[in-house]
Amino acid sequence: MAQVHTPKSAAPPVTLTAGGARPATTTSPASDGETMTGAQSLIRALEHAGATDIFGLPGGAILPAYDPLMDSTKLRHILVRHEQGAGHAAQGYAHATGRPGVCIATSGPGATNLVTPIADANMDSIPMVAITGQVGASMIGTDAFQEADIVGITTPITKHNMLVTNPDDIPRAVAEAFYIATHGRPGPVLVDVAKSALQSPTVFKWPTKVELPGFNAGVKPHAKSIQEAARLLATSRRPVLYVGGGVIRAGASEGLRKLADLSGAAVVTTLMARGALPDSHPQHLGMPGMHGTVAAVASLQKADLVVALGARFDDRVTGKLDSFAQNATIIHADIDPAEIGKNRHADVPIVGDLKDVFAELVPALAQEHLKHGKPDLEAWWQQLDEFRTTYALGYAPTIDGLSSPQYVISRIGALAPDDTIFTSGVGQHQMWASQFIRYEHPNTWINSGGLGTMGFSVPAAMGAKVGMPDRTVWAIDGDGCFQMTNQELVTCAINDIPIKVAIINNSSLGMVRQWQTLFYNERYSNTDLHTGHGTKRIPDFVKLAESMGCVGLRCESDADVDATIKRAQEIDDQPVVVDFTVSKDAMVWPMVAAGTSNDSIQYARGIAPQWDREE
Repeated sequence: MAQVHTPKSAAPPVTLTAGGARPATTTSPASDGETMTGAQSLIRALEHAGATDIFGLPGGAILPAYDPLMDSTKLRHILVRHEQGAGHAAQGYAHATGRPGVCIATSGPGATNLVTPIADANMDSIPMVAITGQVGASMIGTDAFQEADIVGITTPITKHNMLVTNPDDIPRAVAEAFYIATHGRPGPVLVDVAKSALQSPTVFKWPTKVELPGFNAGVKPHAKSIQEAARLLATSRRPVLYVGGGVIRAGASEGLRKLADLSGAAVVTTLMARGALPDSHPQHLGMPGMHGTVAAVASLQKADLVVALGARFDDRVTGKLDSFAQNATIIHADIDPAEIGKNRHADVPIVGDLKDVFAELVPALAQEHLKHGKPDLEAWWQQLDEFRTTYALGYAPTIDGLSSPQYVISRIGALAPDDTIFTSGVGQHQMWASQFIRYEHPNTWINSGGLGTMGFSVPAAMGAKVGMPDRTVWAIDGDGCFQMTNQELVTCAINDIPIKVAIINNSSLGMVRQWQTLFYNERYSNTDLHTGHGTKRIPDFVKLAESMGCVGLRCESDADVDATIKRAQEIDDQPVVVDFTVSKDAMVWPMVAAGTSNDSIQYARGIAPQWDREE
């Protein structure tokens, strides 16, 4: 019998649109009612769901699906070198395009290698569909070769998952997976298909509707909540729009800008929301939180009204939660009702798609302005501008004479085309890339926020480039992150995916080393990577890049930074890897130490901003 697990709540049937993000592929008359194997049905279902690109690696349990995959004219399969790379590539693809990314792996270790990207996608609300092979239905539970209960393993880290043992259920399982991944709060869905189902005959039938009892993707914000939020915004004297990644996922940047312009409120964009509002917007104060700007952190601490939009009051933003924005009334808008009040009580909860929230809140605020007049925010902005000017982002010259990583990253941002997509690994280079590159457009900054996955950058850049082939894609990586997933450069070289990789090479695990400097008396336990400066480099990243079919460049001085970046950007027919030698003593500032109040932010080591915390 089939074991297709569906959500256990009730709502009317919904009409299926492929991928939940674009029109479905028209079902050809030869499809429905045609007899085929379950494997052929799986490939046909992926085509009908709107998939065009798949990242994967074959193995025994999924092998039956790879034979009909050869005959597909609609699916491009990209053979990765490691399943983790497939998962992160699917994430990068989804983030760059707004469409669900698709990855495929075999049973056992193939499936478990997808666990990290699945968990990553779950934390950052990335729409992703993972297809895994499973041992034959009769062998499930026997500890068969390469058997792993991937449904059980991934239950806590997927939006939904399912095991399919009946070939007749494959099309519906795929349709549901794409729908669930993209409707409501996006997230990863896993479809585990038994090998016996792939090998058995079936009659293909693509569902025209998806029956998901209780699944409600069309929640509209409550009118009374919208009205109260508008009233508060119209009468606040120190308002802040706290913008999270949900604005990016909702494609709601235009609505955000209208609300910012009309309200006059300060705007801060989290690590996952960079680009949701252009950095050039005069009300944009930058990123809040542990390594946010002083102005952004201060605005939240001193606000009388915080409007959280698609944000989840993450600990990296709030610092010590009970000291966060203590004097502020909280409006919290999110498509996921589970987020409302999870970490911070919401005085005005708004559940709904942020496009709908903005569409209703902006005119409601205009009406409130007619009643109350526009609030006088002059004193508020005078204070914020003082913070912004006095404590602007910057960095000190390096002591060892090597290039400053902040300088290198800022020059990449300055010289890259305006619509360049940037991905990053996790660590110091991630923070510097979020601070020193100016983001003017949504979906141009792709990183691992919630899970903090090292090795994310290169495969995510690969996926982004596949999804947006006409855009320049730079992966900003650290020498530690790069050594985790650089094998996917082989995939890029073979498949004509010309990404550009900047290795910010400080020969160490930089963020860990920074913490050892600050909190462990400079006892540098196991953070030296020996990637080296000078003649001894293990590995030599330039030679490694060349061995993988890429162009390898090296830059060892500030004088050569611009020329090296320009050279990398001139190369469009193969991947480019640039090894930037930088100082290992550079640190990320500002900084709020973990577990402390945002009031304890340090602008630089030993330097705390001076602000009057009395209201």
